[in-house]
Amino acid sequence: MHIAIIGNGISGITAARFIRKLSGHRITVISAESDYFFSRTALMYIYMGHMRQVDTQPYEPWFWKKNKIDLVKDYVEKIDTNAKTLHFSKNTPLTFDKLIIACGSKPNKFGWPGQDLNSVGGLYSLQDLEAMEKGSKDLKRAVIVGGGLIGIEMAEMFHSRHIPVTFLVREKSYWNMVLPAEESEMINRHIREHGFDLRLSTELKEIVDDGSGKACAAITNTGDRIDCGYVGLTAGVSPNIAFLKDTKIETQRGILVDENLETNIPDIYAIGDCAQMRNPLPGRRPIEAVWYTGRMMGETVAYTICKQKIAYNPGIWFNSAKFLDIEYQVYGTVLANPPENHISLYWEHQDGRKSVRLVYDKDSGEILGFNLMGVRYRHEVCEKWLASKTPIEEVLMNLGLANFDPEFYDEYEAEIVAQFNQQTGKNLQLKKRRGLSAALSFLKKTVS
Repeated sequence: MHIAIIGNGISGITAARFIRKLSGHRITVISAESDYFFSRTALMYIYMGHMRQVDTQPYEPWFWKKNKIDLVKDYVEKIDTNAKTLHFSKNTPLTFDKLIIACGSKPNKFGWPGQDLNSVGGLYSLQDLEAMEKGSKDLKRAVIVGGGLIGIEMAEMFHSRHIPVTFLVREKSYWNMVLPAEESEMINRHIREHGFDLRLSTELKEIVDDGSGKACAAITNTGDRIDCGYVGLTAGVSPNIAFLKDTKIETQRGILVDENLETNIPDIYAIGDCAQMRNPLPGRRPIEAVWYTGRMMGETVAYTICKQKIAYNPGIWFNSAKFLDIEYQVYGTVLANPPENHISLYWEHQDGRKSVRLVYDKDSGEILGFNLMGVRYRHEVCEKWLASKTPIEEVLMNLGLANFDPEFYDEYEAEIVAQFNQQTGKNLQLKKRRGLSAALSFLKKTVS
């Protein structure tokens, strides 16, 4: 059996690796972006000089031949679903028995005049990085459009080369469609502390051509002209599925798949950023463009194709990132605009760069989510509490178990419990068990 995989990101390569572990099937991975799989999350570190591109490749070039994984560097222009054939821009057509589409995302563009000029780009692919590198030569100012995780990465990249940055964020506060108000305001302050020109409630209207096809300024909806030599488009990403327009594969925002990640066409699957779940599990979104879900989808589809059908189940939502110097973690359900039954216990450190938010149900008292800024909690502990629907008071009494490394990091559990007591009028007492051994003991006990 021949399995073709479109895309060599974390989803496609995880699928290829597990198919090889489970079978002797022929595997072909197709990508026009790069010769070999690389860690996309490390793009910023290449630009900043912390890593070379070769350092971001988890596997040596000999790995692919040794594991009998064929690589094709080309664009797929058409999929003939009836003949089970891929048509390329350069290579001869390739037939398949089963197809996995893992073609990822592309930066959003919203029809701005000048959005296709030179020195205008996102931060998703190696080609985006190359364009950014080229556009950074003698750059006096960059404008970044959009407030989110990619935008903050791009800002940090320019900042590492002492290039001034102006942020255009249409929302009233940074990433406030995801972060609760207090955390969003913390990031506003932090961005400005680093010297960035953050302009909230401001939208891009037009990118100005310097006469040679290159960006030279950005015009805002307020009429301001910002002279710049590079415009970063980081207003989110969307599934990269334009090439499927004339196929029978059903799409909406992404490629529609069932619980086994199969499309409406038998033997054709979709995974990663481009996949849209027809019936997402409670607490999960139909499209989740994050690294770990792509990896999980890759492993799941490999078992479904090679061994036995397995339903995709990503478990409890979590994510992590970094806003400049502030680490961010979220577990479970933490909403920017929560319903009335979601009660928040919010604690913020006096330095304004650390906070902990515990969200729990007003009626049942069960824990619903954790939102952490500048503080790190143990994934396994938080996940266990959320899966077990642990009461908020039990979580608080044992909060020390979640402390990531109390030997080297300050502990704030007592202050958080005190905040809860002040908020509720109760007299809850923190249990003193802390550290890795206590956390492991707790996990072992709850599992057994």
